[in-house]
Parts: sequence; structure tokens; C-alpha cells
Amino acid sequence: MLKGKKIILGITGSIAAYKACYIIRGLIKQGAEVQVVITPAGKEFITPITLSALTSKPVISEFFAQRDGTWNSHVDLGLWADAVLIAPATASTISKMANGIADNMLITTYLSAKAPVFVAPAMDLDMFAHPATQKNLDILRSYGNHIIEPGTGELASHLVGKGRMEEPENIIRVLDEFFASSDELSGKKVMITAGPTYEKIDPVRFIGNYSSGKMGFALAEECARRGAQVTLITGPVQLKTQHSGIIRVDVESAEEMYKAAQAHFPDADAGILCAAVADYRPATVADKKIKREKEEELTLHLRATQDIAASLGAIKRKQQCLVGFALETNNEQQNAEGKLERKNFDFIVLNSLNDPGAGFRHDTNKISIIDRKGRTDYPLKSKTEVAQDIIDRLVAALSPNF
Repeated sequence: MLKGKKIILGITGSIAAYKACYIIRGLIKQGAEVQVVITPAGKEFITPITLSALTSKPVISEFFAQRDGTWNSHVDLGLWADAVLIAPATASTISKMANGIADNMLITTYLSAKAPVFVAPAMDLDMFAHPATQKNLDILRSYGNHIIEPGTGELASHLVGKGRMEEPENIIRVLDEFFASSDELSGKKVMITAGPTYEKIDPVRFIGNYSSGKMGFALAEECARRGAQVTLITGPVQLKTQHSGIIRVDVESAEEMYKAAQAHFPDADAGILCAAVADYRPATVADKKIKREKEEELTLHLRATQDIAASLGAIKRKQQCLVGFALETNNEQQNAEGKLERKNFDFIVLNSLNDPGAGFRHDTNKISIIDRKGRTDYPLKSKTEVAQDIIDRLVAALSPNF
């Protein structure tokens, strides 16, 4: 899918700059056209002559070419590119990108770019973990930039930790997959629920669960990446959305999530119910903090919450697709199949708390997808990769020939 794509490769002042050669060769091998824009510090690690020999293009570093005074237009570059890849991206460059400090050719090109931007950080583990760096990465995500997470291993400092730039073949794969599936859901509207719900006991206490929202947010990003207009209804989480195609609706309780889902699902082509919604809520909510009394026990009377899945399944139109989740601890297959039928899902995603690395709070998940034709099992993967598998199935389910 990279054939004919025009890629700007930004190289900054990191020892990982040598890996840019492998990125260039890999991109060109797949038919892409590569233009290197390198910072002055980047030239201390790798020479423009080497890069020019690989790309068959002059390397751009300054606003004006030193030999003949030719002006290099960052505006024209930004319009030329189908994608901008900055690899390696140092902490300094990431900070400048986040804060619009346009003091070199690469940053002005980035600020002018209309194309999607991919950033592959490379730095020492403590620099990467520093709150300033993490804040800047969050800012870039909020702009819609794609962050290619660094790997963990031995660094240039000889320390071991997270900060080494992702391997070139994996970076190329990210770009290839982006172009391969960026329009599969174009024109489609997808509603996704994510995260936990909080059911108030009193002004300071609530009934909740351990859901982080990571799986639901990964699904939202994947749908948006494939061209869908996404409405993400999320309970209380610390996560932020990255893609500009995601409309976020924040709720707290099951009742609020129910109302939001009822409002947005009728207009959607698909709904993905990934939220961990409370099944019960306190029958009454104290208006003041409940004080500890002499009694050894406190009894809470609970009432069932609205069944969001069942209510949407009941109103689902024939052309709509509804996807459910089942997090189980026992009788997984039986419980998931029962839920599939009762809630009128098109397919259900099953994961078990008995599988190491799956479920709440993890960055990984291990799932099975069950529909009326059978079951497909998947190995343990990152939640980003799991989201890709689930949306692959959603795309198929929305196909008229499925």
C-alpha cells in the first residue's frame, strides 16, 4: 500500500539516526518516494550524502541551500507529502512540535503538513519517562499525530529500559497498515462505549470496577483510522483521544451511558459495547457523606441498572451491526453464547480473567470472537493489535456479502 506514496522522513539528533537508512530502503523497496528533512543536529550522526544516495534526492536541512541560495519551501513540502514520518524523534524535537517552536526546517515543514504525521521517539529511558516528555506526547496525540511507541532494551547509555526507537520494519508496517485500511469505514458512523461507570453511594463514594478504558479507546482510534466517524461514550478514565475523527462524550453513571447510547445508536451504522457497565446501583444516594457508626455492618440496597446492550439489541435495524463484549471468569463459552443471543449481537468478543495479561488494567488482551457461525481464537496481543482484529471482523460484518 506504500507504492507511489510520498513520504517526508524527518531525522533528528539521535544515535538512532543510523536506522533511518533501513527505513529509507524499506520504504523505497515498497515503492514509496522519500524526501529526507534533517535537523542540524541530525547531520552530526549521519551524513546527508549517505541519505541522498539512498533516496536519489538532495537532502533538505536549511531554509536556503548553501551552494546556490535556493529557497526550500516548507509549505510546498507540506503539500507534497502523503505522510510525514519523524524517526528518530528526540525529546527536543517532540517538545518543539508540541509547542510550535518553528526554529528549523523540519518543524516548519511539520507545521505546514496536511498529511498524517507519525512520530517514533528515541531517547534515554528517564528522558522518555519524564513528565514533560509524556505531556508533550499527549499534546501531539491530541493534535491527531500517530505516536509509534519506542521499544524496551539496551540504550545508548547502556541502561536498559523503554526509549529505543521502534525497529525500522515495524515502523514501515505501521505506515503500510495505515494506508491499507484508512478508508474501509469511510462514510460509516460507529458508536463505541468504553471504560467503567461509577454509581454513587454518597458524595464521596461509589461502586465501580477496574476498567481502564484502554480497549475501548483503541477500538475508537482504529475505527477513526479506517475512516469512520466515531462517537466514543466513555466513563471516567484518564485516557485521551488522538484522532480528530472521534467525538468524545463523557459520562459517569450507567444511567448517563444508557441515555447517551440511546441518543447516538439509532444514527450509527455500528455499535461496539466495550464499556464495563455496572449491573447494579444503590437504591438511594445519600446527600451527605455516610459516617461510620458503632454498628459493624452497613447494608446497601441495590437496584439493577438499565441493560444498555439489551435495549440497543431490541431496536437494532437489519442493516446495523452490534458488537458486544463478555469478560468471564467461568463457563466462558456458554455465557458468551447466551449473551450473544439474548442481546441480539452480531458477534461478541470474549476474554477471560483466567488468561494472564488479559482483562482490566493490562496493555494486552487475549480474545475470542464468537458469532453464529462459530468461534475464532486469537493469541495474546497488544490492545492496539486486538482492536485491529476486532475491526477487521466489523468491516466484514458490515459487508453486504458477509
